[in-house]
Amino acid sequence: MERLPISPRPDFGQRLEAVGLSFHSWDNYWKEDVCYRFTAAQVDEIEAAAQALHAMCVAAARRAVADGRLAQLGIPEAFRNAVADSIGQDEFSLYGRFDLAYDGVNPPKLLEYNADTPTSLLESAVAQWYWLEDCRPDADQFNSLHERLVDQWKRLPGAGVVHLASLRGNEEDWVCTTYMQDVVVQAGREARHIHVEDIGWDAARRRFVDLDGLPIDTLFKLYPWEWLMREDFGRHIAGSGTRFVEPIWKSVLACKGLLPLLWEMYPGHPNLLPAYFEPGRLQSYARKPLYSREGANVALYADGRLLAQDSGPYGAEGFVYQGLAAIPEFDGKYPVLGAWIVGGEPAGMCIREDVSPITTNMSNFVPHYFE
Repeated sequence: MERLPISPRPDFGQRLEAVGLSFHSWDNYWKEDVCYRFTAAQVDEIEAAAQALHAMCVAAARRAVADGRLAQLGIPEAFRNAVADSIGQDEFSLYGRFDLAYDGVNPPKLLEYNADTPTSLLESAVAQWYWLEDCRPDADQFNSLHERLVDQWKRLPGAGVVHLASLRGNEEDWVCTTYMQDVVVQAGREARHIHVEDIGWDAARRRFVDLDGLPIDTLFKLYPWEWLMREDFGRHIAGSGTRFVEPIWKSVLACKGLLPLLWEMYPGHPNLLPAYFEPGRLQSYARKPLYSREGANVALYADGRLLAQDSGPYGAEGFVYQGLAAIPEFDGKYPVLGAWIVGGEPAGMCIREDVSPITTNMSNFVPHYFE
């Protein structure tokens, strides 16, 4: 695993905008004056780790339901039966992304599972693939993400329109849902974008509806379950007849409380870090809210000394304490690998790096290849 300086494409901004990546220049978000190089064996190791971790995470979620531990994960009582029914029925799930610490030598370590509303899709599936064709045409990339997404949407049960929802004014989420809308169409389904704020409730029909009054049969949402569960509309979810993508059982995988559950079930596993619900059991650790986004409210401690922290609005539901990961440093930057899962199978990789070991929403996206 190497971080290599390279020459950017002279027209890379135009090329990124041509595929829809409109925010590539925000704080130099897209970075192609460097790239990461891997060996085929390293990519195989990352892929195998993602496969094993997903199976372990699903098993841990089922155990949490069976052992009555959803309250410990901050899931409101009114939704616990729905979570249990959803995972019991193995409701259709599309995708997720593991964040991994990896140095190319030691086994990849799970930092967290973005199992509900992961973004960076267009960058991972399309933008970095075109970069590869332009800049490293003789190399390969761990990237079957687009094809896997199309294939998985084809497996969606039932018929009807797929609505895709993002918050009004959030350009990153809009780009992600617009890309996903194209994927749905390529899978042979009709797709409509809708802003979360425009979703209505028709009390007479007991259905969620769009602005034209069309019932929402399937809703892909970039809006997290922990927010939905705490809003007025949340009480209508169970009887609405809407299929949510991701399904409500993925709220268990998206909770950082999954980390100590995994450690309880698989202590010492090479792809896990020790993790606990209680403080004081680790000297060097990351304190993470049960629910948070983009590194917010995460604090890192080494031998009890604060190394780094990020502010934010999260933490009311509680925290977990995970052993401090040895994230490698390359030229003053800390890369975190994102390993994509689609339909339960590994589907590709992306890399975000920052001057801090805490990855935030504007950490740089850097393309990769392997030989």
